[in-house]
Amino acid sequence: MQQEDAPTLQVRHLGAVAYEPTFEQMKAYTNKRSADSADEIWLLEHPPVFTQGQAGKAEHLLMPGDIPVVQVDRGGQVTYHGPGQLVAYVLLDIRRLGLGVRDLVNHLEHSVVDVLAQYGVSAYPKSDAPGVYVETEQGEEAKIASLGLRIRRGFSYHGLALNVDMDLAPFQRINPCGYQGLAVTHLKSFTDAEISVESVGEAWLSSFTQRLGHGDIRHF
Repeated sequence: MQQEDAPTLQVRHLGAVAYEPTFEQMKAYTNKRSADSADEIWLLEHPPVFTQGQAGKAEHLLMPGDIPVVQVDRGGQVTYHGPGQLVAYVLLDIRRLGLGVRDLVNHLEHSVVDVLAQYGVSAYPKSDAPGVYVETEQGEEAKIASLGLRIRRGFSYHGLALNVDMDLAPFQRINPCGYQGLAVTHLKSFTDAEISVESVGEAWLSSFTQRLGHGDIRHF
């Protein structure tokens, strides 16, 4: 439920942007922000890149080949970002919002579940493996969204990646999120509806901000 005194939320629609400069900008904003700073959500896509989290092990990078690997400070293992994937970075003051880290993870996961339900897709999170999962027509469990966060001084950054309509082949070059043989899928495999990163992003943003309770949302 939104509240009159809820903080301002700035939503930045960045389009297709390179990973490393965006990562540096997230860190810079988090380092300089104060208790009065607006929360921000960045919606974007990245060119092909593997990112290796703090717990990442080299053994999970099977054949990165010509796709760059970037070491990052989020939790988790290795994942892939590429065109056709919705990336949402959540730069939030979780103390001001009254959230614990687990609360934020729940909101991220269940907002994805909400959006997929709008397309007739049944999805679910798993307590022992962060992210969102679906069951394929073959009865196989597959990951459709991954998430990883960093919390510094009560401020969050990084966020989630939802596979919308993308080339899934690069996931075969890694053990996604550190799980050997984990199947990965995208929304396009489950719907005949017209979908785009932008339209799915707007649907996700609506669900997520309702869960957070931000009152004043401004788009850039």
